[in-house]
Amino acid sequence: MQQHTAVLDLIKQRKTQHGLPGAAYNDPDVYRQECEQIWHREWIFAGHTFELEKPGQYLTLQIGDYPIAIVRGKDGNIRAFHNACRHRGSKICTEDKGKVAKLVCPYHKWTFELDGKLLYAGNMGPEFNTADHDLLPAHCEVVHSYIYVCVAKVAPDFEKFRSAVSPFIGPHHLEDCKVAFEANLVEKGNWKLVFENNRECYHCDGTHPELLQSYTEIASVQGISGEEDPELTAYWNTCEAGGLASRLVMDPAGQFRMTRIPLDHGASSYTMDGQPAVNRRLDRSGVENIGALLYFNYPSTWNHFLGDHALSFRVLPRGPGETVVTTKWLVPKDAQEGVDYDLERLTKVWMATNDQDRRLVEGAQVGVTSPAYQPGPYSQLVENGVCQFVDWYCELMTRRLAETETASQAI
Repeated sequence: MQQHTAVLDLIKQRKTQHGLPGAAYNDPDVYRQECEQIWHREWIFAGHTFELEKPGQYLTLQIGDYPIAIVRGKDGNIRAFHNACRHRGSKICTEDKGKVAKLVCPYHKWTFELDGKLLYAGNMGPEFNTADHDLLPAHCEVVHSYIYVCVAKVAPDFEKFRSAVSPFIGPHHLEDCKVAFEANLVEKGNWKLVFENNRECYHCDGTHPELLQSYTEIASVQGISGEEDPELTAYWNTCEAGGLASRLVMDPAGQFRMTRIPLDHGASSYTMDGQPAVNRRLDRSGVENIGALLYFNYPSTWNHFLGDHALSFRVLPRGPGETVVTTKWLVPKDAQEGVDYDLERLTKVWMATNDQDRRLVEGAQVGVTSPAYQPGPYSQLVENGVCQFVDWYCELMTRRLAETETASQAI
C-alpha cells in the first residue's frame, strides 16, 4: 500500500500543462505500478494476422512480467497463450517468431496442441490428468489484421475501439498485406518519453529532414479538433466520398484517436521525392492522393496508412529506462521486392526518423533523471498532443492507484 501511495503522490505533483516529475521516468516503483495498472490491464498491440498465415506459425512478445505466445491453430483461429509450460514454467516458444507442428517445451518435452491442449507429459504416473494442465490462455482480439492481447483476468471492453477504428483501417485491406521489412530499435529511454516524442512535431524542423519531405503537422494530429480548416475539410470530403473515413474520431477518455491528413509538398507517400514507394495501392477508393491515416492506441501503438503502404509501430517497455520500438512496413501481398518496390526507398524515411527520435528520447532520459530537473510548461500551440498523452496517463494511473489503495484498506 505504501508503494501505491508514494507513486500516487508523485503523479499528483504534476502541474497542469506541464511535464511529469523526473522520478516518473526512472523510479522502479513507478514502473512496477505502470505494469500493474496499465500494461497488465490494457489491450496491447502484438502483431498482424498475416504474419501467421499457416497453422503452427507463432510470434512472441513480453508484456511487462508476462511472456506471451500467439499461435495460429489448425482450425485457422489465432490464440494467445502465456508462454510458460504448465510443468515447471519453461518458455515454450523461445524465438521471436517461428513455425512448429506442436508446441513442445524444450525442458522436459511436454507437448501441447496448437490450441493449447496438453497432449503428452512423460513420466507423470497413472494419476496424472493431462486435461488439468493445458496452456493458460490470454485474451486475444483481431481487428482488420491487428492482433491485440490482454493479460488481465478480465479484459476491458474491446468493441468500443473495434467499432471506432474499423471504418478507418478497413478500406486499406491489410488482410491482403505482408511485412516487407521489420526493424526493432532498443531505445535507452522510458516508454512515456517515446510516446511523448511521437505526439508532437515541435522538434521536427530541426531533426527530421527526411520526414518533412512529405509530413506536415496539423492540429487534428495532436488530437485537438478546434475549428475545421476549409482546405482540410475539402480534403476530408474528397476522401470520404471515396469510402475512406477521415474526420477526427477520439476516445472520450483519450486512449485512442484516428484521423486522416494531407501530406505536404504534393507528396503521396513517405519517400524522399514524395512519390509512391510501391506501385500497388492498398485502398480501392479511386482517390488519387489519400494522404496519411494516423491512429494511435495507448499504451502500445501508433500507425500510418498511405496509398501505397502502411506502417505499424509497437511500443514495449523493458524496464524504467529501456523501450523496444518495432516498426513494420506493410505492402500488398503480391508486391515483389525489386519489381514493385525498392526496399531502401521504401524504408529510408522512417529508418532515419526512428533513429533520430531514438537519440532525442535517450537525451531526454538523461536530462529528466538529473536531480536538478524541473518539469517545464508545454506549448499550447504545438504540444497539445503531448499534454493529451500525459493527461491520459495521469488520469488513468490516479484512478487505478486510488482504487487499489481503497481495496487494500478494505482487506
